[in-house]
Amino acid sequence: MQNKGAILTFAILLAAVCVYQLSFTWKSQQIKKDAIEYAQGDPDLEYQYLDSMAGEVVYNFLGLKKFSYKDVRELEMNLGLDLKGGMNVTLQVEVKDIIRAMSNNSSDETFNKALARADQLQENSQEDYVTLFGNAFEEIDPNAKLASIFNTLELRDRVTFNSTNAEVLDIIRTETNAAIDNAFNIIRTRIDRFGVAQPNIQQLQTRGRILVELPGVKDQNRVRTLLQGTANLEFWETYNNSEVYPYLLQANERIKELESLAKENQTEEVADENAAETESVEADKTKEENSLLAEMEAESESDTTSAIDNLADFQNQYPLFAVLNPSTDQSGQLFPGPAIGIAAAKDTSKVNAYLHMPQVRSLFPRDMIFRWTAKSVDEAGLYYRLIALKVTTRDGKAPLDGDVITDARQDFDQMGSNPEVSMQMNSEGAKVWQRMTKENVGKSIAIVLDGYVRSFPNVIGEISGGRSSITGLESIEEAKDLANVLKSGKMPAPARIIQEEIVGPSLGREAIQSGFLSFAIAFVLVLAYMLFFYSKNAGLAANIALLANMFFIIGILASLGAVLTLPGIAGIVLTIGMSVDANVLIYERVQEELRAGKGVKLAISDGYKNAYSAIIDGQVTTLLTGIVLYLFGSGPIKGFATTLIIGILTSLFSAIFITRLIFEAYLKKGGRILFTSTMTENWLRNTKIKFIEKRKVAYIISGALIVLSVGSLATRGLNYGIDFKGGRTYVVRFDEPVQVADVQASLTGVFESAPEVKVFGESDQVKITTDFRIDDRSEDVDNEVEALLMKGLQEGGFIGQDVSLQEFTDNYQQSSQKVGPTISDDIRKDAAIAISFSLLIIFLYILLRFRNWQYGLGAVAALAHDSLIVLGIFSLLHGALPFSLEIDQAFIAAILTVVGYSINDTVVVFDRIRETMGLHPKRRTEENTDEALNSTLRRTFSTSLSTFVVLLAIFLFGGASIRGFTFALLVGVVVGTYSSIFVATPIAYDFRKRVAKVIAKRKK
Repeated sequence: MQNKGAILTFAILLAAVCVYQLSFTWKSQQIKKDAIEYAQGDPDLEYQYLDSMAGEVVYNFLGLKKFSYKDVRELEMNLGLDLKGGMNVTLQVEVKDIIRAMSNNSSDETFNKALARADQLQENSQEDYVTLFGNAFEEIDPNAKLASIFNTLELRDRVTFNSTNAEVLDIIRTETNAAIDNAFNIIRTRIDRFGVAQPNIQQLQTRGRILVELPGVKDQNRVRTLLQGTANLEFWETYNNSEVYPYLLQANERIKELESLAKENQTEEVADENAAETESVEADKTKEENSLLAEMEAESESDTTSAIDNLADFQNQYPLFAVLNPSTDQSGQLFPGPAIGIAAAKDTSKVNAYLHMPQVRSLFPRDMIFRWTAKSVDEAGLYYRLIALKVTTRDGKAPLDGDVITDARQDFDQMGSNPEVSMQMNSEGAKVWQRMTKENVGKSIAIVLDGYVRSFPNVIGEISGGRSSITGLESIEEAKDLANVLKSGKMPAPARIIQEEIVGPSLGREAIQSGFLSFAIAFVLVLAYMLFFYSKNAGLAANIALLANMFFIIGILASLGAVLTLPGIAGIVLTIGMSVDANVLIYERVQEELRAGKGVKLAISDGYKNAYSAIIDGQVTTLLTGIVLYLFGSGPIKGFATTLIIGILTSLFSAIFITRLIFEAYLKKGGRILFTSTMTENWLRNTKIKFIEKRKVAYIISGALIVLSVGSLATRGLNYGIDFKGGRTYVVRFDEPVQVADVQASLTGVFESAPEVKVFGESDQVKITTDFRIDDRSEDVDNEVEALLMKGLQEGGFIGQDVSLQEFTDNYQQSSQKVGPTISDDIRKDAAIAISFSLLIIFLYILLRFRNWQYGLGAVAALAHDSLIVLGIFSLLHGALPFSLEIDQAFIAAILTVVGYSINDTVVVFDRIRETMGLHPKRRTEENTDEALNSTLRRTFSTSLSTFVVLLAIFLFGGASIRGFTFALLVGVVVGTYSSIFVATPIAYDFRKRVAKVIAKRKK
């Protein structure tokens, strides 16, 4: 084998990278285990422990680089929500409301009709809302002018009466894009403050949609309120640090007195039990681990006892300053400005508790309030400033809010070098702004968004006219962010939940157990099969390659920061079956060379060489299907596609190169290599089946199955999941088995119509599906529907009357999902595009690879045949089997995977036909085709059987949530194996024969 050294080096380096990446997961799990032991079942204490470890160095990789827990957590492999529980939300920013706000809520009839029409068009279009609005406006009145509507006071410098509709739409698009970006930043800031480990917030490809994944979150109502609330922008006057510091000294003394008194009145046992709840700071171990001094103490384990005593003394003397570092320089001089101190993120809640004590709060002026900065002092996000604000109004509200902002944009100063923000206010705001700036020259004015200070610029002089600039910004990005924050006050971009999925922690734990159980069983079965079928030598080499393949897949997933989901585990397990195929192709080829009389070394070399074509063609077509899934899928489907793509690539490397290296090592040591066992040596060997002669029988069988499928689709139809029709589903687990008819009856009254209720897994768990109020876009609708669900179940006696909504979501509701009508339309379109596109690229690939359109036609016909029969079976059997046969995104993934598997099988057969015809050009096409099919029959049997066994393990042990998905794959493997032999090849043969006749006639 050429370049053996380079291949070995690459394998070692790849393994080293995988070990490096997976070591972070191992270390993170260690720390999480410590947190669980420390918390003793208290989730708040567990979060506090992990939060306190964020800045601690917990991992020193080979003494070369140190990593904090925050670094380790970012580099570990993430589990999807379906494996560890949590909340997945897709938000749609309401562009319609932004456009309406830009028009100052115009009452123009054409304008409002255009907005209504744009809403209708959005349901069946992939275009952005601004384009749809423009098209609708043109459709309703081609002569109407957008300039007359948007020539407002705020936009008059950009929109004139002479502006064309296209120019106005460009301005609207620019402003809405900025509002969407700002909405994204606001949501990201809110989530960062929510206290969720490893949240995922990203803008989706469809403009205006934002994906939010919150693992481990429990308070769903709070999350919904948090995500859908509009921004609250305020301007506040501030106190100077020098004015506040004396009060902080008094507060520290008062806190010290209170703590001393508390210690005297409590026994040590009571102090230990209430350490996590009391407002005072205890000197015991529990509280020390949550303080800044504990960090210092942890880093000083090797210091003397006297040093530790000094730290304890400092904590006792200065309890406030132990968690809030005053804003001073090294010499103790107070810094100017409104920032009064810096605290670690983990200590901000303790500082808040101190400052809100009635005995402490009474020391400060009544008009002094405190707010934390939104931006951390350090890049790691561990420390934040505390700002002192001054209340100057009677009602305690900010003197100026975001509604007065008419425009804000990122700009540069007169020199053109330093970024700044230009801001314009309306006439009312300009008056207040002039007074505020006049009274605060030399002081700061704080810009507060959602209760956090985004900026506190210094006032240089009185500003009249409402136009001003904010300078002193560090970068263009900071200026753009601040401009977007300021504009959010004038053009609010409320976000509404259009898709939601919630998985309870218990269901997540079950998913992990069932997922890994199916993985282990499937893996062991395949390892045993390879040893049984291909002897100890070749079977062991294949198994070593398979083990390396699994290790590479997991390591690469961790390296890419990919999220492992239950469908992702299914993708890995399916990859096991697919990777066996490459080994089978190679081994069968080597056996052919050995039977031809070649020596072992030459047979191995020629066997690998002759198998390359079939392996690459088969894997590339499956890879193309995986890429289509990745491009058009979302969430778990994208996770499945990711593992499938990585698995195909690592399978190629492992099967082709690692097994070859093992055989080279065997041969070098003079070892004897066997490629078949005594029991399986003659299985399906030298068969003489007349496949082409029997093709008409296959056509009749396939025709009957297709007619049956079409008939069922026309009469029974398909059981569409909420992905395709919109609605809500809830998986609810009761204390004892229930009858679905009784559950349905109890919910009919509250939902105004009978919901769909099915057993989901065990008899004490049901899946409830309803479209009740799915078109309602109000902010609290999801919470209200959830409350009605609980009410209906309580009235039916399925849960206790004293159960609260929080207890219901925590203990009974295992998962929930919501898909709005708009997003269900998009999912349907994406599914249709994905299937059509995959068939097209497969046809083109085969056309280019085999230079024969008949092969492409035969392959695509077989794929259509497979898809139609799988659909027909789902239509015929839905409602008859004890598991869900819904048509959803997972089913589309299954269909495309069947397409990939089937085409892999078909291409291997086509490749052998092409080779056989090249070796025997004078032989009849029928004989060459039959010989090719018979020679690949042993390989088809091995690959199909191993893949089927793997999928059967997932089906039996993988859990209820993916049983329908796996069933589709099981059916697809059987139908795909049949079609590659009895459909694709005969159709290609018949069309080649017809073309040959036509050419022969033309020559005559």
